Amino acid sequence: MPFTFHSHSGQFCRHAKGTLENVVKAAISKNMLVLGLTEHVPRSRTQDLYPEESDLTTNDLHTAFHAYVDEARRLRSQYGSQIHILIGAETEYITHDTLDELKRLRKKYDLDFLVGSLHHVNGMPMDFSPELYEQIVEHCSGSRSEMFRRYFDEQLVLLQELQPEIVGHFDLIRIFHPYSAGVEDPLLQDDIRNLALRNIDYAISYGAIFEINTRAWKKGLRDAYPQRDLLQEILARGGRITLSDDSHGEHDVCMHYDRALAYLREMGVKQLHYLRKTAEGAVQVCVLDNATEHEFWAANGFFVVVV
Repeated sequence: MPFTFHSHSGQFCRHAKGTLENVVKAAISKNMLVLGLTEHVPRSRTQDLYPEESDLTTNDLHTAFHAYVDEARRLRSQYGSQIHILIGAETEYITHDTLDELKRLRKKYDLDFLVGSLHHVNGMPMDFSPELYEQIVEHCSGSRSEMFRRYFDEQLVLLQELQPEIVGHFDLIRIFHPYSAGVEDPLLQDDIRNLALRNIDYAISYGAIFEINTRAWKKGLRDAYPQRDLLQEILARGGRITLSDDSHGEHDVCMHYDRALAYLREMGVKQLHYLRKTAEGAVQVCVLDNATEHEFWAANGFFVVVV
């Protein structure tokens, strides 16, 4: 689609590649209309540094975020006539203090929007590696069901406290679940499914937009986030949908958008929503009707692929 509201660069994220400027240039080259920049918010506890950040301090993370916003503003000024750039951030929720810090951060930098993402359960990172994912299962008394329950309970707190404009990879908790080993999906259990539906209903109630996040295909999942069972529920409830590549560098821009086109059509998604900033500085929600027929797809050689 001619937009993404979830992106990273190696300049400000250790597990991404390349510069932020190259991400912008790649989006322009693909005829994108709107690009949402969303580097990760900084973490303030040493124990929350990832293994790849072992040579950094939490002060380094805050310094890097400040540099990110400065660079994003420069790029918006330089390339604003070619692409509409919004400056945001992707959230964390590790402890309640994390949310308080994030509220202050948003105000300090006057961010245009937030991608509301949860990467931790019980204060432990779940999407960094299968090994760390399994450690969380162990901390949940070996119960994958309990891990899913805690994920959706913590996600609700994040949504309530921050009310992010974009809900990021709604069911990220599925990332390393051993589906291939035949382990039952905890979301087939009524009580866990109801927690997910509760969160969907809350996000819809305040006007959130759910991203279809194509990075799930890079992780080997059947569908983009959210998987089709939950996307069907979002659509049935009148939830608003957008599209994001969750790019981690210039080469990821529009990653798997060919598969996204097929997914949108298969799921009957005809309307997508996106954010734009008005001349007065307000961020508004816009609607793209007949989204799968937009000229963007053909211009980039994206056609329906059967997988």
